[in-house]
Amino acid sequence: MMHTAVGWHIEMEFSEDDQHTRAVAMVRLPDGSEVRAHGHASRHYTDSNQPRVGEEIAGARALNELAMQMLDKAHREIDDASGRVSHPIHV
Repeated sequence: MMHTAVGWHIEMEFSEDDQHTRAVAMVRLPDGSEVRAHGHASRHYTDSNQPRVGEEIAGARALNELAMQMLDKAHREIDDASGRVSHPIHV
């Protein structure tokens, strides 16, 4: 049986105009640190205005960037704890 030891709280915020959607993702970690990332989506002028689609694209890009930052953070912590340079963590 698995038990939950910690939880992460992720917040997403969006800002939009007729052509662009911007997303900011932030995760608060149990140690009190925060990691933030940004994503962007642009609507081609011939496409219909679908704000939800822009949010999904910008949000996914922000979450992808957040994931890459978390992998980099984990890699640095592994190196700091081991005192050596380890292989990069790949997705």
